[in-house]
Amino acid sequence: MRVLLVEDDDRVAEALVPALTRRGFTVDRQATGRGTLDRLAGVDVVLLDLGLPDMDGVTLCRNIRAASDVAIIVVSARGEIDDRILGLHAGADDYLVKPYDVGELVARVHAVRRRRGDPVGVGVTGTEVFEAADVRVDLARHEVTVAGEPVALSRKEFQVLALVMAAGGAVCTRERILAEVWGRTWAGANRTLDVHVATLRTKLGRPALLETVRGVGYRLSSIGG
Repeated sequence: MRVLLVEDDDRVAEALVPALTRRGFTVDRQATGRGTLDRLAGVDVVLLDLGLPDMDGVTLCRNIRAASDVAIIVVSARGEIDDRILGLHAGADDYLVKPYDVGELVARVHAVRRRRGDPVGVGVTGTEVFEAADVRVDLARHEVTVAGEPVALSRKEFQVLALVMAAGGAVCTRERILAEVWGRTWAGANRTLDVHVATLRTKLGRPALLETVRGVGYRLSSIGG
């Protein structure tokens, strides 16, 4: 998923960009409001600070919304209810007050994408087909085949597999998968995810396809199966 971070504070950007990159995002940073509209092509989500040095962030939010249907999440130190209402009325999809937890930001990014009709996440449209070794995932048909033979998966198993395969070898973090597939987290969430991955490996008959990245998440194995 490609993120455009509109943030003038270098310290915030220097901490946030690598944190999002580790979680599988491609992040571009824009330090000023002017020039932002020229960088929207191909962007999935804009993270917009309102306290920009050269223009009002709310005005920029309106301008982005007028120019594009890109998802917008305001990330601002302005935490008053009036500020939140103003941001949402200006076209933002969500509003997060600084300081915030990066995990919560990631969950909100995926939640916004999911609400916009992207049920399996980053850059995945309903017409795409993903293949790795002899495993094929057809999103439009909601079908999985291994060596040409159909494999029956539950809805959540299918979504987990599609997320990992769509990432093309990049790590899908646990928090991302939980946010995308379950829409929440809870005390036993990691165990539930592990069980689904174990079941997937058994059903596919390709135990090496989904590689565990200890303490982080899962990725598509380079050895396929």
